[in-house]
Amino acid sequence: MPLSSFHNPSLLEAGCDEAGRGCLAGPVFAAAVILPKDFVHPLLNDSKQLSENQRNILRKVIESTALAWAVAEVSAVEIDQINILKASFLAMHRALDQLTIRPEFLLIDGNRFYPYPETPHLCIVKGDGKYASIAAASVLAKTWRDEAMLKMHQEYPEYGWSGNKGYPTKAHRAAIRLHGASRWHRRSFQLLPAEEALELF
Repeated sequence: MPLSSFHNPSLLEAGCDEAGRGCLAGPVFAAAVILPKDFVHPLLNDSKQLSENQRNILRKVIESTALAWAVAEVSAVEIDQINILKASFLAMHRALDQLTIRPEFLLIDGNRFYPYPETPHLCIVKGDGKYASIAAASVLAKTWRDEAMLKMHQEYPEYGWSGNKGYPTKAHRAAIRLHGASRWHRRSFQLLPAEEALELF
C-alpha cells in the first residue's frame, strides 16, 4: 500500500518519529520532516522495513529534498531523569524547535504525544508505514542514531554497538554481564535480570 503524501492537503505538515526507545544504551533520537506535497520515492517506507543501505540512500534524498528537516536527541542521563516516554516526546519537541519552517500540523508516529505549543497534531499508530513525512522522519532518526552508536562503539567496542546499536541482544547483555555498565547505558532500564543486576553500577 503506497504511503500517503499528506493528511490535509491545505496545511503544511511535519512528520515526527523517534529511534532508540527500546535500547539499553545511548540517546533516543527524533526527527521532524516537512516534505513537498508531491514527494515520492520508491524506497521510502518505515525505516525498520529497510536495509541499512536503503536507509542511507534515503537519508541523502530526504535531507536534500525536504522543505525543512531536523534531528534531535535526548541523552541517556536525561532518559534516566524523566523516563523514556517523556524523553521521546522531548526529542520530537527539540527537533520541531530546530525546523526552519513552522509547520501548521504535526503527524506523530504512535498513540501518544505531548502537544507542541500552538500546533495541532494527530497520532497515528504505525504511522511510519502510512505517511511519507513520518517515514522520512523515521529514516532520519534511525540513521542519525546509528551513526552516533558507531562513534560510541569506538569508545566501548566490547558491547558490540556497531552491530546491535544498543538494543538488548543476547550478546549485548552478555557483554554487560562481563564488563558491567558503561557511562552510555541507561541506568533506569533493566540491563540484566534483577537477580544479576545488583553490582552493575
